Amino acid sequence: MHLRSLTWPLLIVGLIVLLAVPFFPQLVYSVFIMKTLCFVLFACAFNLLLGHTGILSFGHAAFFGTGAYITGQLVKAYGVPTELGILAGGLVAAMLGAVIGALAIRRSGIYLAMITLAMSQLVFFFFLQAPFTGAEDGLQRIPRGTFLGMIDLNSDVALYYVVLGIVGAGLWVVWRTVNSPFGQVLRAIREHEPRAISLGYPVARYKVLVFTLSAGLSGIAGSLKAIIFQLAALYDVHWHTSGDVILMTLLGGMNTVFGPAVGAVIVSTLNHYLDPFGAWVTVIIGVVFMTCVLTFRQGVVGELGRLLRSRHPSKPTKAPPHASARADSQR
Repeated sequence: MHLRSLTWPLLIVGLIVLLAVPFFPQLVYSVFIMKTLCFVLFACAFNLLLGHTGILSFGHAAFFGTGAYITGQLVKAYGVPTELGILAGGLVAAMLGAVIGALAIRRSGIYLAMITLAMSQLVFFFFLQAPFTGAEDGLQRIPRGTFLGMIDLNSDVALYYVVLGIVGAGLWVVWRTVNSPFGQVLRAIREHEPRAISLGYPVARYKVLVFTLSAGLSGIAGSLKAIIFQLAALYDVHWHTSGDVILMTLLGGMNTVFGPAVGAVIVSTLNHYLDPFGAWVTVIIGVVFMTCVLTFRQGVVGELGRLLRSRHPSKPTKAPPHASARADSQR
């Protein structure tokens, strides 16, 4: 048995559970689930770079926060419909990702990571100083509005299903990207970039494209968070958020498609339910992270897949009769 054979049953069960969340408010807080869904999309989008292309970005909060601020400003100050505000947040974040990606890919390894961190700090400084952002108070009282002019998003239940639908569409884009010829080229770049270049692939163009796609999806995740909490805050664009998404990805398993989603659920749950411990939450999460990294080198999902493969190894495929006959004739 392989983890891949369990993917669809687990997805169906998970979807049923998510659809039922608003009917059990006494068990789980729907706003918490919506926040977790935003980080699920953020982590899976980030993993397009780290897990599937081998590019480590220390500045992905720039895209997450940009989406939040752009959506908040458009919806609050200019009365733009919510769905267009979310779309605009994703597009602006994607354009920012194209610019930062085009600059960062000129280097590799730790130098590339430092460039993304530096660019992210520039974006943080911009949102700190810009007059419309509210500086340290953040952009507050963002109206939720209506979705497609019909669904009143002031209802938590309606907003929950809209967020679930948008995050589901974003995850489908991630899955489709990974399982496409484009995704295969990304993995070829990750495994052996000089060979990909020798085969004629425009590697730089592929890197900028995946940077743009990852940034756009991250921006949509930030836009959704701004609509849910009616707030775009500096923490959204802070380097701490960039560190959080790296932590989520490593915990869940960066060599899997939806492993970072599991990591996002773990980190969000720890942050939510350990909140009474105050500053000790950071220490607890640090201990959990070290434990997981030392014991689950491939992340939770990656390690689970390895265990399933070891307990149920694949049966060797039999060679076709004509092939064995040909081999005998050659001996």
